[in-house]
Amino acid sequence: PRCLFPQFLSYLGACDRLLKQGYEEGQVEEAMEMFQYSEKKAAEFLHLLAQFNDMGFQQNEIKEVLLLCGNQREKALEELVMK
Repeated sequence: PRCLFPQFLSYLGACDRLLKQGYEEGQVEEAMEMFQYSEKKAAEFLHLLAQFNDMGFQQNEIKEVLLLCGNQREKALEELVMK
């Protein structure tokens, strides 16, 4: 069996960097899982989630739209406004 330790360390490092940016632990873990542990995609998602949340949109709607739109800000914003 392949050793997963290096991947685990990479995951922990990514989570730590995202937590240091001020995101909540639960959101970081969820984002990392949703994007197959891609720190870049998880970071984009968390940034847009926070941005749209500040605009007053509902968190569950934001998550759904961001996933459907592949983290494309303008497309996601259009979808949220139309809801």
